Amino acid sequence: MSAMLCDTSHRPNLPALPHATDDDVDRLLTVDDVAALLRVPRSWVYARTRQRGVQRLPFIKLGKYVRFEPAAVRVFLARLRTSA
Repeated sequence: MSAMLCDTSHRPNLPALPHATDDDVDRLLTVDDVAALLRVPRSWVYARTRQRGVQRLPFIKLGKYVRFEPAAVRVFLARLRTSA
């Protein structure tokens, strides 16, 4: 019986995402995650997804849901970093 539950032969072979691993998809961040990480309000995160240029926070739209790649958030922060 357990063999039937683990049988994946009925699943189609999906193409691999370029430059992505299973861990990348498992680690997508929500708006709440990014807001907590950056210690800003959720509204600030949403506002940055609507900005243009350097101020825009890169995101992935999954239907009505917004998700963020941790690496893209790090690159965004590096672009904003200024030398003092």
